[in-house]
Order: sequence, then C-alpha cells, then structure tokens
Amino acid sequence: MTAAPLPPDADTGPGLMSVMAGWPGPALWLDAGGRVLQANTDAQGLAPGYDGWREELGRWVASGGPLVEATHSVLLEPQWEAPVVEFTAVPLADGGVLCLGRNVTLERRLRNVLAESRQRYKDLVEISSDFAWEVGPDGLFAFVSPGGAIGYAAEELVGSDPKALVLAEFGDEALPFDTPVPIERTEVWLKAKDGTAACLISSAVPLLGPGGEWRGARGACRNITEARVKGMELARIRLREKYLGYIVSSTRDDVDPSRTLEIAAGVAVNATGALGVRLHAQAGDAFPLAASQGELEGKAADVADALLPQAAASEGPVSAVAGDMALLACRTLFRHEVNGALLVWRAADKPWVGEDLEMVQAIADHVGVTVAQARYQERLKTLSERDGLTGLYNRRTFFEKLEVRLSKQVGGGSALLYFDLDNFKAVNDKLGHTAGDDVLKAVGSLLTRLARPGDLPGRLGGDEFVLWIERVDEAQALAVADRLLREAAEFLRPLSASPDKPLGVSVGVAVHGGGSGEPVKGLVDRGDHAMYAAKRMGKGHRSLAPAFGAE
Repeated sequence: MTAAPLPPDADTGPGLMSVMAGWPGPALWLDAGGRVLQANTDAQGLAPGYDGWREELGRWVASGGPLVEATHSVLLEPQWEAPVVEFTAVPLADGGVLCLGRNVTLERRLRNVLAESRQRYKDLVEISSDFAWEVGPDGLFAFVSPGGAIGYAAEELVGSDPKALVLAEFGDEALPFDTPVPIERTEVWLKAKDGTAACLISSAVPLLGPGGEWRGARGACRNITEARVKGMELARIRLREKYLGYIVSSTRDDVDPSRTLEIAAGVAVNATGALGVRLHAQAGDAFPLAASQGELEGKAADVADALLPQAAASEGPVSAVAGDMALLACRTLFRHEVNGALLVWRAADKPWVGEDLEMVQAIADHVGVTVAQARYQERLKTLSERDGLTGLYNRRTFFEKLEVRLSKQVGGGSALLYFDLDNFKAVNDKLGHTAGDDVLKAVGSLLTRLARPGDLPGRLGGDEFVLWIERVDEAQALAVADRLLREAAEFLRPLSASPDKPLGVSVGVAVHGGGSGEPVKGLVDRGDHAMYAAKRMGKGHRSLAPAFGAE
C-alpha cells in the first residue's frame, strides 16, 4: 500500500510543524532511522511514564513500514484502560516520516464488546438449546444452528418444511414454526432421522413486517425426549403399581373368592382400556370361567376359547383378531405352575401394543396369586361347610341353611327326609372301618344324585343323613322316600357285610308347611322320630311323621 501524500505546505520546516500543531491528535516527526525529531502536545502527553510505544513506532518506521502498510496500531498499555492509537505514516522528502495518530480506543472497545456479545449470545444459545432455527416467509427453514437437530445435519434441514417432521398424531396442535405470537416452552413431537419419536420443548417469536404481516418465525428447541420418556415410564409404573396394589389388597382383605376375582377383572378392564375381560381358572385341560366383565359372542367367543390353551403354553401374551375384536390372552401362574388364563378384548382398530402387553402380563402375574387364593378360600369354605368324607353339608351348615329356607318359606310345602343305615355296624365289625367309609361315601354319591337344584343333602353324623326337598307335598315327599329306599337297597347291597345283613336305609318323612312357624329343631326331631318308627316296622321301611302341632 502506498503512503499518504503530504499537504501542499507540509515540508520539513515551519509547514510541517504547522500541520503537527493543528492535527487533532498525537503527531510525530521521525527520521529515517525511526528516531523522534518532533512531537506535538498530544503526542508528548500520551501515556506519560511509558515510552515503549515510541520505540515500537520508531522500529516500525525504520523497518520501512510506511512502504508496506499505511496504518499501525499501538497499544500503549496492556490494561483495559489504556488508549489505543492508530497512526498513519506519511513519508517526507528528507527521508523522514510524519506519523499522524488517531485515538481509536472507544471504537476498538465497542468492536470488542460487540464481538464478545455476539460470541456470548452464540454460546448461550448453543448451551441452552439443542438447536436454534429460523423459518422464512415460505414456511421453510432458512437457518438451523450448525449442530443440526434430531439426527439431521443443518444443511439437511435448511430449505425443508418443519411441518413434515411433525408426528401425525400431533399435527393439529399449535406449532412454534408458524406461530403468530410469542410462545414459551411449547412441547412438539417430531420424527427423528432414525424414525424414532423426539419430544422437543421450544420457545419462539414471530417475525413480522412493517404492516404486521407474518414473515417467518425464529426460535430455539431443546430435546427432552429422554426425560419425557422416563417421566411417562414412571407414570406407567406408578399406575401399574396402583392397579396391582388394589388387586393385592383385595386378595388380602376380601374373603369372598368370587368377589376377589371380580375385583381383579375390573382392574384388568380399567388398566388396559379393554371392552371386557374373562378370568379362567384352569381345571385339568379345561378353562372354566371364574369371573368376567363384558360380553364376547359369536366368532370372537370361539376364537377366545381356542386362544386359552395357546396362552397356557406360552410364556408371554398371545393375541388374535376375530371380526371387529382384538383379543389378548395371558396365562396365570402360581408357584411356577399354570393355574388359569386372563383374556381381554377391545376394538380391532386399537391393536395391543408393547405397554399393553406389559400391563396384561403384570396383571396376569398377580391374578395367578388371586386364583390360587380364591381356590384356597373355596377349599376352606368347603372344609367348613362340607363333610370331609361324603362331600355333603355337615350338621352345622345344614342347620344354618335350613334355618334360612324356613324363614323364607311363606306358602306351599316342603319335606325333610331323615334316615340312617340298616346293618351298617356289621360292615364296620366284619369288614373294618375302611369298608365302612366306602359305604358312607356311596351314600353321599346317592344323595347327591337324588338331590335337585335347591335341595339340601347333609350328613348329621355317624350313619345319619338328611335330605331337604323343596316345593313338594306329602304324596311327592313319600314318593321320593320310596325311591330312596329302592335305590339305596340296590346301590348299597354289594357293600354289605354278608347276605343275611344287607345294607339299606330306614326313612322318616316330616312334611313342613310354609308359614307354620315350626323351628328347625322341631322339624328335625319329627323326622328323627319318624325314622325310628320306620325301624320299628322293620328295616328298609319309611314312616310319615305327624303334622306339626298334631302330636
């Protein structure tokens, strides 16, 4: 770069001194060796106590600086407060140099502050967001920060439509990319380059023209997918624990087995959004229904029945579609053994997905315990109500149930058949008590076969049995007693101790009229007395007790 020319009156005499005196800043006259010959007032007062800048300027001039560069900046002090002076070197006719200085401290500092401010803003944007962006009037990305976003490089996104990245199920929600008003911390779900869903939280401002027309938007996004997924997973876990805890508490607190399974069925419906549910308790190769909510009919019911054994043989849930229903079945376990199956269904347009399978599996794991608990409770109930040898109602339960029947009977008739075995003692004495137990079991089977729905067969103790017959008159009650005599003689004879002591029964019949007010004990006593009257007539007979109040 060539040196600046001298003014017309600038020579090495008074004219040069005049130029230096009138220059609004520091001015110096140096010889060709860089030695200062003259300096104006501003130059003499510049950086008092520090002459290093003059030496630096002298070395620059002596090295031929004016022939290379027209300006030279000299930092007079390394501290922030020190001024910065920019000199322009003008070659003189005698070989010297006129250096005219201009204080550029404020300009330099402003430039530095601006650069620092831009860098600070850039750094803050980059550390506070995953990417910054700007959308132009055409709705396309006009700028994306260099790091890119959600797996895309910045150059892949610039010029593309941000709406094309929005997941379909979130397309109707307000988006930051075309917002007409400033927004803060708005969640938007985008499809990442690898096809996965990404949740970003975005703040944005619209870019408006002089007339208020929309010219684009500018904003920053931060990827919070991991935090959101963890939050959703935590919420699912809490919800699952809530449902499962309800099943556990109901199993612990509710002693009614059917009620416990109904609660578990309700939890399965609520937890999975199913239209209905069935709980099946396995019995051999069959899966009898234990509890249910909702109806499943037609082809869907047939497919469900076929799905249960598949579920029992599978470690995980199995599914099928039948018509407009999507079925899902999962086996239930207790102590590593299959004890049932859980079946849920809903509309086919809502297929069962991963988290549904996890929920159904978790519920099935707990239902397995519930099924086992229900079976245990049923066994306890059976043991408390039933005679362990014959399976008939025991004395306490029979009296309790008969009390309920008598309290509800207000009209019509019923009857009590009270009987014991003929020649039973001979079986025990000659064949032993095991043979005697076989006889009692046979009587239990006989009474169970004779009893109709609603009748009450029971064993009062020893070889004494009762059969309460609902809705019969005297003639019908005697006909049932005659049938009992015939079938007992035929069924029990092979179990007799000897031909001369054949097994049979003696039956007392006590007819009860509804609303008579006869207590249970009185009715049973009448039957007992009638039974002994039959024995007095000879073994294998029946006797009718006098009517209540006629004795």
